[in-house]
Amino acid sequence: MPHTCRSLIVLALIVRLNAGATAQTFVSTPTKLPTNADDTENVDFADVDGDGDLDAAIAEGGDSGNDRSNLWINRGFEPGGTIGFFADRTAAQFPNALYQSRDIEFADIDGDGDPDIYLANTAQLSNQSSRWWINMGGVQGGTAGFYQDQTAARWPDLNVAPTSIWSALLLPSGGFVCWSGDGDFADIDNDGDLDLAHSTYGASFSGAVPTRLFLNDGAGVFREYNPSGFRLLRANIASGSPALWAQGQQQANTTNTTGLNSDVASSALDVDWGDIDGDFDLDLLHGSRQEDPRMFRNRLTENGGVLTAFTDVSNAAFPPNWAAGNGHYEQEMGDCDNDGDLDIYGLNWNASLAFQDTTFSNNGAGVFATNQNLANSQPDDNEADLLDYDNDGDLDVYVANFGGQDRLYRNDFAGAGFSHTNVTATELPTANRIGLDADCADLDNDGDTDVVVANSADQVEYYFTNQSNVADTHAPRVPRLEQAPDRFAGPAPTVVRAQVYDNAAYYESWYIDVVLEHRVAPAAFVSTPMRSSAGQIWRGEIPGLLDGVVEYRVRATDRNGNVGLSVLKSFTSTGPGGLNYCTPGTTSNGCLATISASGVPSIGAASGYVLTTSNVEGQRAGLMFYGISGRATVSWGAGGTSTMCVKVPNQRMNKLLSGGTFGACDGVLSQDWLAYLAAQPGALGQPFGAGMVVNAQGWFRDPPAVKSTNLSNALEFMTLP
Repeated sequence: MPHTCRSLIVLALIVRLNAGATAQTFVSTPTKLPTNADDTENVDFADVDGDGDLDAAIAEGGDSGNDRSNLWINRGFEPGGTIGFFADRTAAQFPNALYQSRDIEFADIDGDGDPDIYLANTAQLSNQSSRWWINMGGVQGGTAGFYQDQTAARWPDLNVAPTSIWSALLLPSGGFVCWSGDGDFADIDNDGDLDLAHSTYGASFSGAVPTRLFLNDGAGVFREYNPSGFRLLRANIASGSPALWAQGQQQANTTNTTGLNSDVASSALDVDWGDIDGDFDLDLLHGSRQEDPRMFRNRLTENGGVLTAFTDVSNAAFPPNWAAGNGHYEQEMGDCDNDGDLDIYGLNWNASLAFQDTTFSNNGAGVFATNQNLANSQPDDNEADLLDYDNDGDLDVYVANFGGQDRLYRNDFAGAGFSHTNVTATELPTANRIGLDADCADLDNDGDTDVVVANSADQVEYYFTNQSNVADTHAPRVPRLEQAPDRFAGPAPTVVRAQVYDNAAYYESWYIDVVLEHRVAPAAFVSTPMRSSAGQIWRGEIPGLLDGVVEYRVRATDRNGNVGLSVLKSFTSTGPGGLNYCTPGTTSNGCLATISASGVPSIGAASGYVLTTSNVEGQRAGLMFYGISGRATVSWGAGGTSTMCVKVPNQRMNKLLSGGTFGACDGVLSQDWLAYLAAQPGALGQPFGAGMVVNAQGWFRDPPAVKSTNLSNALEFMTLP
């Protein structure tokens, strides 16, 4: 080749390389972080001090030994501070304690609006427990962003039934010996607070110690959810033992999906909550390092809102051979194709093929199909995180590599399906430390997503600032909103849940503003805050004492001001006046008698709820009766037009005279139901309790009719306290 041609080619390559370098989306900005050269396992973001920017917590130690986890405060709204620059406030604001920490999770466990911390620790080298660190702002009455260890108070009954924990594992300082790699939160029983999945991989990665679930009492106190009542007499759970929080018996790698067997003990380094099947319940994706990761279905909705044992549906949810080999360190769930369900990124799930990463698409019913084995994903990775680095509205992937170059994959979603392209060379600087975790969020409030990578082996963390400066214009999506049933008005609120997605990692989406708007038309909408249940589910409450057709919708606003709105739904709330049903019979003179009520059916009152039957034949004798067994549809007699609409047994009330004019439809029968009950303590249904459904109907004489009597329509109402 002529020398001049070689020169031109070399020059062209230099130009291309320089162009690629200047076009990189991310640049390394180490001066924005405190100097930290420890064995860092995990990083998590939250606004710990309530000043409007995201701070960072850093888990330290892992298998290397005990170390002190760190708190880095974003100085964006501090005097003299700059947004996106962090200061180490560990000494002043974190407990002074050393642990083998693998994971640090923010969660508002006591519902006071500030993020508390769960620190997942391993006992590989010395006996220790995971810890609860409570943010002392809010209901604690202290300073927001300052943390206190309250493990003993937050786990008070670890030795009390229905605990499953072997008593020898309990520690005097609170907590219990375990080998935990991750803790993850979700409102699994739909009561408005965040519950915990406490995962473990077992001593020496045995995969024989069970993951446990803990329910929150609403004030941040956790007790084990163990419907089996079974208690272990050692750390490991034996095959054939009850599966604690899942159906059936424990069986490693079970293929059963009917509830006969479950596998709640495997080498879980990571667990994730998410609604995989669109029923608004939070299901559990249970990772496993050397076994196949598993899926557990929450059956809350199908059991009438009562939490019951989970079902191991792994072999029904996943395609054949969904994972292989040893090294499935982590997985992520996110809506990668914007179709309103959660897909999966399985990091090293195809480990038998040199740690290949695999994606799985959800069909909307919680059944996953292999979507893509990612090209150039063979290096041994430790953690992946979802982000929209280019603000095109879909979820890309950042991968922290265990000892090689971290990678960035662009999602090529274009309206149907999704796939990922490796864009590391053009978008990401050199990042070849021992990366154990990467978390992605807008740390400098400029509208694009930045990345912090937790590095091990005493290597400092990476801080990659996104320099695209492309504004996020993609609104949150609310693809599903729960349909509220018709109800009687009462003090209990109407609870509805919604799926809310944004083009960001789930932990950043937790902090967007989501409100539930409701009205009784044509009144104006009233907004009430919704609370994240985690797993892309949000929970809201509509006041219970409404009367009429209630319309409601969800409005979600992200940190960049983009607004997403759900569809409008409605339900009927029947006030204290009750709900009419059934058709009245036609009297001899063409009267259609109608029963109604006024006042409030409060069982704590001696009077004040009046039943009235109007449009009765004038000057007729009559009465009203009620029952508590429900509705009926029974003909009142041969040749008659009335229907008996109250199930027997029923209680007849006092006889009355309709008044009015003989032959006209102006007669009225009226009686105070509460006063009648007070005078008749032995009447049907006594003693009444709040929340009982009562059915009532009017009866009166109509001599020319075949049966010589006639009936009104019926009224259904619910008793109040």
